[in-house]
Amino acid sequence: MFTKVSLFKTFFHVFFRIPYRQFIRNPKGLHRSLSNVQYGAAAAARIRKYPSLEHRPDLPDKTLVFNVEGSLLKSSSLFPYFMLVAFEAGSIFRALFLFLVYPFVCLVGEGMGLKIMVMVTFFGIKKGSFRAGTAVLPKFFLEDVRLEAFEVLKRGGRTVAVSDVFPQEMIESFLRDYLEIDCVVGRQLKVVCGYFVGLMEEKDRKLPVLEKILGEKKMISDDDAIGISGLNSSLDHQLFSHCKEIYLVRRADKQRWKHLPRDKYPKPLIFHDGRLALRPTPLATLALFTWFPFGLVLAIIRAVVSLTLPFHISIPILSILGVRAVITSSNDRIISQHSGPGSNVDNHKKGLLYVCNHRTLLDPLYLSFSLKKNFTAVTYSLSRVSEILSPIKTVRLTRNRDQDASMMEKLLSNGDLVICPEGTTCREPYLLRFSPLFAEMSDDIVPVALNTHVSMFHGTTAGGLKCLDPLFFLMNPLPSYTIHFLEPVRGLSKCQDSEKSRYDVANYVQAEIGKALSGFECTKLTRRDKYLILAGNDGFVTSTPT
Repeated sequence: MFTKVSLFKTFFHVFFRIPYRQFIRNPKGLHRSLSNVQYGAAAAARIRKYPSLEHRPDLPDKTLVFNVEGSLLKSSSLFPYFMLVAFEAGSIFRALFLFLVYPFVCLVGEGMGLKIMVMVTFFGIKKGSFRAGTAVLPKFFLEDVRLEAFEVLKRGGRTVAVSDVFPQEMIESFLRDYLEIDCVVGRQLKVVCGYFVGLMEEKDRKLPVLEKILGEKKMISDDDAIGISGLNSSLDHQLFSHCKEIYLVRRADKQRWKHLPRDKYPKPLIFHDGRLALRPTPLATLALFTWFPFGLVLAIIRAVVSLTLPFHISIPILSILGVRAVITSSNDRIISQHSGPGSNVDNHKKGLLYVCNHRTLLDPLYLSFSLKKNFTAVTYSLSRVSEILSPIKTVRLTRNRDQDASMMEKLLSNGDLVICPEGTTCREPYLLRFSPLFAEMSDDIVPVALNTHVSMFHGTTAGGLKCLDPLFFLMNPLPSYTIHFLEPVRGLSKCQDSEKSRYDVANYVQAEIGKALSGFECTKLTRRDKYLILAGNDGFVTSTPT
């Protein structure tokens, strides 16, 4: 018995207590901690306390060389960013494997742990199709930027970002495009035959860009350069050797950091891609993978109920299953006037034209369920699978104005019609430009303001399979829609003279929907702008429906 008890204690100590201390108290593998780095005598003479930098008046004349992970980001964990790349650029299986090796990474030390994460995350991913650095990561990096550091960098004459852990492909777009950093120097990933092999170049590799910054073009001198890094971060990067002064951020400084507010972003974040709606911290990732099989089954059940059962049965069941919809209107009579099968205002010959902003592919379905009536939805693009499974009639627009106008005229003569003139979805609180074609189709236009809330998965994508969008939306524990009906708007008749143009009507409807959706901003951006940013194309891919 004594032997068995001793063996159990030994097992418990090795496989629980040691990982617990490493994982909870000092997660070296996934937290940026280089406390064992010894600064040389020359470096120590140049080191200053960070708070004294915030009030220096000569920053506009200086070049600021800063460590991204040690001085800019509030969080100390690298795991969420590598998990995002593994999930979005790889697959759910790659992400699951990264999560499973996470405890081991915590035990092996920072250097080896980083190599393991890079290998698992990037091995086999094609470099030419890698879009996570520009389409996915900027949103999560921006939410992790601290306000105090950004304000200091904004005052600098020239800014140079240095990273000892992040590959260049992960941070360059975020820093250059959204924070307007002049130069970004990250770790370089090795590529073979166009594919990442999961290895990074050594830190001391001489990059030509550094020689151009510091030598040939004399853009900065030693007297003009100021270094900013974390107290426990390495200063062995060659750029810091050119800094006359180095300011270190202490843990006490980080405790008082504030996140950079959205309204202070140098460039607004309007478009981003990826399925994950949450920041995949270790605990959040555990919850995600625990929920995933249950969510998949629940999504299938929700879809079957909505596709097969009549409104008066399916709506209560969907509510019990966690699918929520909040329906409001600017006038109590609006909903009652439009509700019910085949109800048209004043028995007009033409049907009503419902004009909505676009949040997910389920917009027409939620509108149909809220009014308990069937109508036709016209879309600019729709996957073949979604078109087959849709419980309401869907018709594709050709993007040829005359053909689309003729088609919509015919459809309106047979009943009510719903259209999303943005032409594509936008997750953030912005409205894209409304195509003005709808303004000429009917004199009875009902604007509808839509908003969604998800907690785990986004129900839209620019680079993934569109047919999976409704499934991912329904996989959320409590997916919800807010549907707000606005006062009807008079459209333009083709044979009617009017001082208003179709653009005036479209802009007016866009503005009214923006007002109804508190905090939403109207823009002139289009579907083409979105896909150029997120997918590197104009959004018209013939081989795969988008």
